[in-house]
Amino acid sequence: MYHTFSVAETIKTAWNILKKNFVPLVVYSVISLFINEALDFFKTFFLAGDIFTTVVFFFIQLVIQCYIGLSFYKLILTLMDKEYYEFEFKDILPSMKMTFNFVIIGFLTAFLVAILFFFYVLAQRTLGLESIFQTIELLLILYISLRSIFCICFIVDDDSMPIESLKQSFEITKDNFFKTLSVFIIIIGILFVALIPVFLLINLTGLDAKGGFIFRLAFYCWFLLTFPFIQVIIMVTYRKLVYSHQDVDDDLSETN
Repeated sequence: MYHTFSVAETIKTAWNILKKNFVPLVVYSVISLFINEALDFFKTFFLAGDIFTTVVFFFIQLVIQCYIGLSFYKLILTLMDKEYYEFEFKDILPSMKMTFNFVIIGFLTAFLVAILFFFYVLAQRTLGLESIFQTIELLLILYISLRSIFCICFIVDDDSMPIESLKQSFEITKDNFFKTLSVFIIIIGILFVALIPVFLLINLTGLDAKGGFIFRLAFYCWFLLTFPFIQVIIMVTYRKLVYSHQDVDDDLSETN
């Protein structure tokens, strides 16, 4: 394959895109955080404790969060492509079809986790292979997660259906699993490095991780600074894997 996927080039491109579009990405992150906090506040102080109301609100909250997540991905893709065309606010809004496809992916993920948990309990109670099966299960979850993580990108970029998006994600990661793993190890490293100032602030103020205004403020700052960069890395990785799989020129290089 002539157009190979490069981890270093992916991180470099993501950083350049973040620098060029830092303000809109952070502003959208603030909006997303505010909506999620408002939903949690409403659930805590205004909803009755009965099961029916809780379940209904859970589905409403899930749909809203999926919609916000897709709109953020769509915003990043639009900002990446804005060199080629003008766009309006409506262009970054996903359709309800995309949102429900995202919800279906969420339920499929929960179903898979439930199956793996069932086999874990079965192995623990009947075979006495708790530690071995736990290791296998973790490795299996890691493998499936990395192979399928770009299904959301295909939903928002190609308007793919759930099963189709999973197949597409498996296809573009087929020859680049370890490179994709390297990207996500870098993401984890970024998250941990960004947590260092938060821990220092907690220690300096004498707060523990259980609460406090300073702690929440530090968490919000950490979220707003890391979340946009992480999402940009994911979307750039997705695009570069697609270009590599199609063996075509990388259009993202023109936006650097």
